[in-house]
Amino acid sequence: MKRNPLIPYALIAITGILVVIVIAFVGINQRAELAGDDHGQAEEEIVEDPTAIYEANCLMCHGADLAGGGGPALSAIGAELSLDEIKEIITNGTDNGMPSFNGKLAEQEIAIISEWLSEKK
Repeated sequence: MKRNPLIPYALIAITGILVVIVIAFVGINQRAELAGDDHGQAEEEIVEDPTAIYEANCLMCHGADLAGGGGPALSAIGAELSLDEIKEIITNGTDNGMPSFNGKLAEQEIAIISEWLSEKK
């Protein structure tokens, strides 16, 4: 009796398709678990350390030591602008290159970094 030479390849193909389907379902479930809820949407985590907020969002333009670079120096910004003015600039940006962080940072994070910067005098 002669065996069909295509049967091993067919079995490998079927096994591969089943493995892909299983991995896809496992991945979907893991994504929902990582998101922390059943809808697959992660809750926004508030960063409360002003230095961490600065390093993640401001350092690339204003420098590691607040001395400026692509953006203006912030080392004495509290002497030039009030807390509300700083908060307004961070929230809405400016026409001369400062981007808006409204939606990129939580309101609480904007308040934390604004207060921290307002103390720089």
